[in-house]
Amino acid sequence: MIRVAIVEDKREIREGLALLIGATAGFSATGQWRSMEEGIPALVDDPPDVVLVDLELPGMSGIDGIHILKERQPNLLLLVLTVYDDDDRIFQAICAGACGYLLKRTPPARLLEAIAEAFEGGSPMSPAVARRVLELFRHYRTPIQSDHELTPHQVRLLKLFVDGHNYKSAAEVLGVTVNTIGFHVQQIYLKLQVHSKSEAVAKALRNGIVL
Repeated sequence: MIRVAIVEDKREIREGLALLIGATAGFSATGQWRSMEEGIPALVDDPPDVVLVDLELPGMSGIDGIHILKERQPNLLLLVLTVYDDDDRIFQAICAGACGYLLKRTPPARLLEAIAEAFEGGSPMSPAVARRVLELFRHYRTPIQSDHELTPHQVRLLKLFVDGHNYKSAAEVLGVTVNTIGFHVQQIYLKLQVHSKSEAVAKALRNGIVL
């Protein structure tokens, strides 16, 4: 059972998402809030598996909320669901710690797949957003300062994540177990000083560790 919470200010969208998730086998809608100010205390005290986060919210923005939640609950999966696909919001959301970025025009079936993908270690993105992310981080990439002492195997794993693989598919490509992937991911986090796969991918692209 994947426990999903929602932070969305528009009532009809919020309730529609909760209905979709709650009525689907394998998913549970655990909470819904119209603002980050309302949601953060509950999400920190009783974190779900995945949180769907709108960006334009009354009061605190979704991006600021993602940053706070990742500081207080580093393992919390925060999946953006928004109408905005501009470079600035995409960049800020991913750097804040979002595990994926979906547009609200995403079909319901694909949305459920994306939630499951995030839960399994993936970084789901709408196709148009994924294309912009690659262009964006190539543009912002700084000259290589250090490889952070990553092994060739760890660099290859990062490249697979950049290409959209999740833990399971990366394990299949590398011919190892998912547990082995998890071990290497933790080593990558330590060496890059990050707390999520999306942060690791962003830093790898910015620093030119992978192209």
